[in-house]
Formats: sequence, C-alpha cells, structure tokens
Amino acid sequence: MSKNLVLTGMMGVGKSTIGKNLSKKLGYKFVDIDKLIEKKEGCSINIIFKNKSESYFRLLENEITIEVLKNKKLVISLGGGAFMSKKIRSEVKKLSISFWLDVSSNILIKRLSRTKKRPLLYNKNLSETVNKIYLERKTTYSEADFRIRCNTMRPSVITNKILKLYESSTNKI
Repeated sequence: MSKNLVLTGMMGVGKSTIGKNLSKKLGYKFVDIDKLIEKKEGCSINIIFKNKSESYFRLLENEITIEVLKNKKLVISLGGGAFMSKKIRSEVKKLSISFWLDVSSNILIKRLSRTKKRPLLYNKNLSETVNKIYLERKTTYSEADFRIRCNTMRPSVITNKILKLYESSTNKI
C-alpha cells in the first residue's frame, strides 16, 4: 500500500507547483483541494468567502479533503488553512505522509503581493496579515511528518528532497 503524499503550508509557498512535479515523478494523480472546491461550487474561493462565508468554505474543505484522503497513490495539495482542522490532520496522519513547505514571511509577502485571489488577504495590510496567519499556524504545520525549508531552494531541488524522504518513509511501512 502506498500512502498518499500530502503538502501543507501557507498560501503561496508552492504546494501546487511542487505537487504537480511530485505527481509526475511518482506516477500518482495530483489533487489540488482548492481547485476541487472551486469546481464543485462553480466559482472561486474568493466568491465562496464573499457570498457564503469562511465557515461554509471550511465545512466544504473538511468534507472534500476527508473524502480525497481515502484514495490511494495521490499527491494532495491542501489549502493553506486545511491542516488547521483537527479532523483533517488526524486523517492525514493515518492515511498519508505529510510535508510542510515552509517559506519565510518576507518571501511569502513578495509572492502574495502579486495576487488578488487570496480571500484572507483581501483589503488588508499584507505583511501584517501574512505574519499573523503564519504565527497562528506554524505550530500546527509543524505536526506534519516533515518540514521542508524552501526559502533558497529551486522547485526541482524541493521535489527531489521530498521524493527521497517519501520513498524512505514508505519503505518502512
């Protein structure tokens, strides 16, 4: 049995980019939970937050993530806040090997300053908000099986590092 490979971390760290690279190398299907939610709802996460609320989004995120985690041989990119859910964390720990992609706040702020698609950042002081969210979440993110500090690494290097850790972990199961 090959466990799923789950990527967690802040918005903008590169979970989708790294996830797609990993899925190609492993021959697994790539699943981006945020994209699944958007497809199911027929609109962007921004619109879901605006019209239906963050709590509605989190319920949907829980439901969809738990369902996806039951499958095998997937590379899964969680939304930035998904790992904060005890239920999701518990299922990830049972069914997957998880990686926290960690990037410094300064790098995140640079990356996120170019987007308008992040509802938690909408109409707010970007650096203050990113720092606040990071501080609130880093202890929980640290519950992932592995922490990958991505500040100065290229995506190919991050991908290869995760592959080695994942393959050595699945060989022990």
